[in-house]
Amino acid sequence: MIVAKGSYMKKKLVIPKFKSYDEELDFWDKINLADYYEPKDAVNVSFPNLKPTSQSISLRIPVMLLNKIKEKANAVGVPYQSYIKTQLHQTFSSA
Repeated sequence: MIVAKGSYMKKKLVIPKFKSYDEELDFWDKINLADYYEPKDAVNVSFPNLKPTSQSISLRIPVMLLNKIKEKANAVGVPYQSYIKTQLHQTFSSA
């Protein structure tokens, strides 16, 4: 059983052992965490192994341009699609 701790909380949150996934979903659907926590209780967390979601796109570009991109990618030793993503990121992350 997990019990949230802290003198500033409105009341203690006791999380029971669940018999099924549906029972757990029902518990979290009915609970209001604002009854137990204040915004100041939030802490930053890091999930270093998560990969950002990505979406496939179809992009038509001239063959000569694609060949130049592949040559540049080959020169730096990366797959051309990774090279394209890197270049787009560098272009738009500073914008």
